[in-house]
Amino acid sequence: MVTIEALRAALTSTLPAGTLPTDPAQTDPAPADPAPVSPTPAAPAISNPADNPTDPDPASTDHTTKGHHPGARPPLLVANPTTTPLPPLRGWETGAVVAVGTSGSTGEPKTVLLSASALVASAELTHARLGGPGTWLLALPTTHIAGIQVLVRSIVAGTRPGVLDLADGFRASGFAAAARSVLAGPGRHYTALVPTQLARLVATDGPGLAAARGFDAVLLGGAAAPPALLDRARALGVRVVTTYGMSETSGGCVYDGLPLDGVHVRLVGGRIEVRGPVLALGYQGGERFGEWFRTGDLGRIRPDGTLEVLGRADDVIISGGENVAPALVERALTAQRGVREACAVGLPDPEWGQVVAAAVVPEDPGHLPDVDALRAAVGDTIGRFAIPKRVIFVSELPLRGPGKVDRRAVAGSFG
Repeated sequence: MVTIEALRAALTSTLPAGTLPTDPAQTDPAPADPAPVSPTPAAPAISNPADNPTDPDPASTDHTTKGHHPGARPPLLVANPTTTPLPPLRGWETGAVVAVGTSGSTGEPKTVLLSASALVASAELTHARLGGPGTWLLALPTTHIAGIQVLVRSIVAGTRPGVLDLADGFRASGFAAAARSVLAGPGRHYTALVPTQLARLVATDGPGLAAARGFDAVLLGGAAAPPALLDRARALGVRVVTTYGMSETSGGCVYDGLPLDGVHVRLVGGRIEVRGPVLALGYQGGERFGEWFRTGDLGRIRPDGTLEVLGRADDVIISGGENVAPALVERALTAQRGVREACAVGLPDPEWGQVVAAAVVPEDPGHLPDVDALRAAVGDTIGRFAIPKRVIFVSELPLRGPGKVDRRAVAGSFG
């Protein structure tokens, strides 16, 4: 687990003097005035490669770590290690201050190496998008990038975060208690959650929902949020900001479908690629990242110009020659009454190659949604080729990492 003290020391040892504010625990300064929201850049942040014929070759781009002092070895903080002990860093890898193990939910786990400049850039760009720095409530584990970034944003803002004790899991009452001290302070207030946490807060009109309403922004990421959950939360007054990103992009880099200033997104063959100051250095033991990072996620551009993420390319189900994006099936299912969550996977089939199967978490286990109605909803929304051949009801979806569904485990539940 990464602590704010260790993270502050690692960042300070790498960045030029004066880059970061003094630890407020020692000086207790007055909160900084909110910074103005940065204007939308004139150049399109989401593009098709055909619109950018002069983009440089990714392999030719130099990613020098800003502020890194040659010869100085910053202390490396390791979160969620994929191997123990971590092999020694070599060459360009020594510019990293944080190493984050990926969840491995769709492939072999990897160790992402992040520089101080990328982490700080992400924090600064987040504050610019949200309307200025503020005080954060840490409600996610710091074994993953989302929790680490709450600490980085606090360090950059010169504030001390409130901390929610997750030892016994996430509870709305605990969230309300932890939020109380954060919301009592001056300035702006933020937190970051995964969809499962938000769903628990908006399930009842209690202290947890009241606390969530008090934040100037609730960042939501880690997994795709059901549209019904977003609609309910916003209707109840929670200022939700959906985020897309990963360890390789220092956390969220696309907010409500729009890249942060300085971050650019393009689609290549329907796959999302990202560039900008938030990119990690690379994977340990692998090659250094080029200018554009290939995420492996599928996406499309909505009519309003925002990015819609369709899930991992590796998760696409090919049934009878038709490509089925699990995310679209899941959205069709969760839009139906009585469905809290859903996960669509492909199962081997001798005739079709794969068939679509869906695990559904009902709102009320005592009143299950009609399976035929669910299947019809998918067919009406996407097409007959996407209709789940098998549907099972489960009490919860298995997770791997904060908010991320373990699709392999879901597929295994069908026998």
